Amino acid sequence: MSEETRLARLEQRVQWLTDQLAISQLIASYGPLVDAGDADGVAALWAEDGEYDVEGWHMRSRDDVRAMVRSDSHQEIINGGSCHFLGPAHVTVDGDDAVAVCDSILVRRRNGGFEIDRAGASHFVLKRLPEGWRVLRRTTRLLNGGVQARGLLEAGVRGRPL
Repeated sequence: MSEETRLARLEQRVQWLTDQLAISQLIASYGPLVDAGDADGVAALWAEDGEYDVEGWHMRSRDDVRAMVRSDSHQEIINGGSCHFLGPAHVTVDGDDAVAVCDSILVRRRNGGFEIDRAGASHFVLKRLPEGWRVLRRTTRLLNGGVQARGLLEAGVRGRPL
């Protein structure tokens, strides 16, 4: 193997690792930001026209995501004590496009303790933009035994966008 080929392969691996880490960090930051009520920080994870489709709520822009965090219903959740936790993501990168998937739970403080309020499958389609990786589309469905959530998980692990 030539030195040039070896260096090119090394550069590709470093880029792949850098992309994996950047996307994993982006997804991992959602929970802390949304629980802190940082509407601008959460919105900045999305592209300007990025979508977030979660059980009964379809946001179609960064501004819609920001409004969700500021909404009375979300403020009630975080002011009562909550933890939006996204598990480790399986990430597939293809150039400037990526797909990621993870399980997610919402834990809420109730009756002096904590209860799992919701468990879901979260499928992400991401794009490398000038400012870095951003969410183009996040789709979350309840892990209620139905085919929708299982389909999101399978597509995500196989690196297929929705």
